[in-house]
Amino acid sequence: MKKPGKYLIHVIFLLFLIALTFFLLFKDQDLKPVIRILGEVPVGYVILGLLLVVIYVCSESVIIKYLLKAVGVSVKLLNCIRYSFIGFFFSCITPSASGGQPAQIVYMREENVNIPSATIVLMLVTIEYKFVLVFTGVALVLFGQSILQAFPAEALFYLYLGLALNVICIAIMIMLVFFPKTMEFVVNGLCNLLKKIKFIKKKEKLIKRIQNSVANYSKASEFLKKNYKAIVVTTLITFVQRFALFTVTYVVYRSLGLNKASFIEITLLQASISVAVDMLPLPGGMGISERIFNLIFVPIFGTVDIMLSGMLISRGISYYSLLILSGIITLFSHITIMSKKNKQGGHL
Repeated sequence: MKKPGKYLIHVIFLLFLIALTFFLLFKDQDLKPVIRILGEVPVGYVILGLLLVVIYVCSESVIIKYLLKAVGVSVKLLNCIRYSFIGFFFSCITPSASGGQPAQIVYMREENVNIPSATIVLMLVTIEYKFVLVFTGVALVLFGQSILQAFPAEALFYLYLGLALNVICIAIMIMLVFFPKTMEFVVNGLCNLLKKIKFIKKKEKLIKRIQNSVANYSKASEFLKKNYKAIVVTTLITFVQRFALFTVTYVVYRSLGLNKASFIEITLLQASISVAVDMLPLPGGMGISERIFNLIFVPIFGTVDIMLSGMLISRGISYYSLLILSGIITLFSHITIMSKKNKQGGHL
């Protein structure tokens, strides 16, 4: 696991992005109407949005528990909920959500979940997560052209870029699972080429890491062949998980007294933002998420003031509240495990 100092750099960078994002969004905006609108939002809608966020996190916990059980590891659901919150916290503060699963593996290991099982399970969670996102993006492009026609060119660019990156990512994952040796041969050849043109220096170390990854994907392939039912069930749960979070924006839309747009339209618009920003190297899609929301939701919300209010509530519920809550749970988990390890004479 990375040293705390390295994560502190991520947090500082995230805070800088937050400050820059809000400065750019509101530098020419009169905040009084926005504050007035925010003050009139019924609390019940905010609570419903927060409940959807909890469903989003706990859905992943159910998936982790289900898959761990399938590989013969018994873990309490409460512990799986903690793993999910830990994963979401580190995903929120690291570029492309790269820090989430390594952190989960560390904490799972400290509670006697063996690393190979944890790695396979979290790998499958990632594949299912990406699959649902790609499925949603492709469905939107194929069947939602009536929605996409209203997109500004900039928003369409981010959508198609994000979809392309996700398709490439899931394609590579599927190749690694079903054709690991072929992928190892291709990647080794690429490493040799990069070594010759002096793009990389320590080829051997990189190849070793690739071989370890291929070995993990081979194990995932074996799991898939033996546990199709588990994959189908957890993929369906992943659909519920993802759309629980997408639905937050519709709840916010209704909280502002609006009702002209349909549930499906609002949910798909929010899904398009997730597709667009998921693979971008920014923690939580910070800056780009707000930018795309600004571009596509003004016609839906009616005015800039109402749109900005909706964006603040939507991001506040789906990202910032999750960041704060998961941060608190991660800190509590770290202190608890550190205390236990100190008593046993070990270390995290």
